[in-house]
Amino acid sequence: MNAKVALHDSLTDLSVLKLDVSKRPAGSPPLPFAKLGNSDVMHSGDYVLAMGNPLTLSSSITLGIVSNSQRVFTDFTGTDMESMALDEGEATGLLTRWIQHDALIQPGNSGGPLVNLKGEVIGINELGGNGIGFAIPSNLAETVFKQALTGKPFRRGWLGFSALPTNKLHRTDGALVSATLPGSPAEKGGLKAGDILIDLNDEPVNARFFEEIPVLYQRVAALKPGDKANVTYLRDGVQRKTKLTAVEMEASTGLEDEFRDQGVTIEEITGPMALERLYPDKNGVVVTGVRAGFPMEAAQPKLEDGDVIFRVGTDSVNSIAEFRKAFNGAKSAETVVSFRRNRDLMLTVVKIKPDVPEEDGGELPKAWVGAKTQVVTQELAKALGTPTLKGFRVTRVYPWSQAAKAGIKAGDILSTLEKLPFAASRIQDAKEFEQAVENLAVGRKAAFTGIRDGKPINFDVMLEATPAQISQAKKATQKEFEFSIRDLVPIDIEDKDLPQRQKGVLVTEVTQGGWASIAGLHTDDVLLAIDGKPISDVPTFEKVMKELKLAKSGSSLFFVRRLNKTHFIFTEPEWSAL
Repeated sequence: MNAKVALHDSLTDLSVLKLDVSKRPAGSPPLPFAKLGNSDVMHSGDYVLAMGNPLTLSSSITLGIVSNSQRVFTDFTGTDMESMALDEGEATGLLTRWIQHDALIQPGNSGGPLVNLKGEVIGINELGGNGIGFAIPSNLAETVFKQALTGKPFRRGWLGFSALPTNKLHRTDGALVSATLPGSPAEKGGLKAGDILIDLNDEPVNARFFEEIPVLYQRVAALKPGDKANVTYLRDGVQRKTKLTAVEMEASTGLEDEFRDQGVTIEEITGPMALERLYPDKNGVVVTGVRAGFPMEAAQPKLEDGDVIFRVGTDSVNSIAEFRKAFNGAKSAETVVSFRRNRDLMLTVVKIKPDVPEEDGGELPKAWVGAKTQVVTQELAKALGTPTLKGFRVTRVYPWSQAAKAGIKAGDILSTLEKLPFAASRIQDAKEFEQAVENLAVGRKAAFTGIRDGKPINFDVMLEATPAQISQAKKATQKEFEFSIRDLVPIDIEDKDLPQRQKGVLVTEVTQGGWASIAGLHTDDVLLAIDGKPISDVPTFEKVMKELKLAKSGSSLFFVRRLNKTHFIFTEPEWSAL
């Protein structure tokens, strides 16, 4: 059954979904539902059940007891309350007093219900580990649900002060003002750090312990932007009054979006974010993710998480819309991106369109010997009992190569080529063998001399053209399924122990969380067929994928070779989302 988000409230880390029941068959029974219980009546020792899909084990349930029904998190000294900025970056600890319990939860339980023995949902599991779980109270969730029914987002009030409990001041009432933010209603109204807030809108403030601080913040958040708040406070023992005008609480995080073609996700900068991260202003957008192999990562210097992009070409960018417009409007194949990294103002060049690969016939092939070697260093020569020996020790011979046909074997030491001795004796001389061979012509025989088991040896090896290298192989990226492939090259056949005439394409990257990743496709899989259609190279892959996109079938079958076995992978993309 499909659903859409009716309300997303990052401050409580809750979303309300609206189910699409229009396609249910006529006469279907009503959807079953669970009732919300009253989380305020939960006490330590009450039994609770945690339900969900831990570690992908569907329909699981565990039993435990409530350890603390009003848990807040403080630093290890117990002198400051943790804001608990979770994945969304919002300070969920400002309003939430978690239900702590020991019903075992694991990754996959998040968002699952915490249920009392009456079958009522009294919490929504949020965090867990090491035998301890934490759930958002149902009464807080109910406020989000009721707001969703209005069809409008939350507009919470904000006064701009932070508070601490008063127990260490030997008081049983009030709240200690620990900070007022610049330009906030609290600062404009005259509140200062050190004041004791004792009354808010004719209701006493009692925050003796940290557990009562979220209740105070909830009272402030309940104000509507523009509401007047009458505040009574103590300063130096003298009672004073002020009137503060609430403003709308600005989100700690901005809107975020992904730009697949550029391989980057960006987020708009909010006032609280700029203040928290010590940004000089709210200008620009912040990079929150960069995908390997895409333009933003391929730039020099490459973009990184946390960079603030403030200009693309000559266009200033302060929002997602402006970022999209700047790239869509770019007329050249590359553009200059201005960004700030910490306090440094930097430039980089981003290629908007990929380079067109050179077709065969560009660079003339170079001579090649089908063997891999290592330098015979002075230390190795001494260990072998021949201190003056120089050259290259063969570490591998490709069985299909002319080197193998000439009789070269792993362990042979090659000391001359065409009667010229190798001078290599240091690790940094590793390229000398390859360079010496490349100076000769393809198709001619080259004379090598050397040593095998202490005895002289010599070979005449027909020089081959350098086989297709990985860098020269045709490549393709499948955007909808989010994975990349390239043609197989001869080295792959040997390195991956593939059949000599193996056809297919090699999977080089699978984006985590994409449809290919969800289906189970792995990097280094050799893709052999899709829905029974053979994949021999990049062009056939692109042709089959084009047909697949046009058909928009509910599922497709990928046939791959993985290590020494073949394997089937079932992909089930939601084409409407793509």
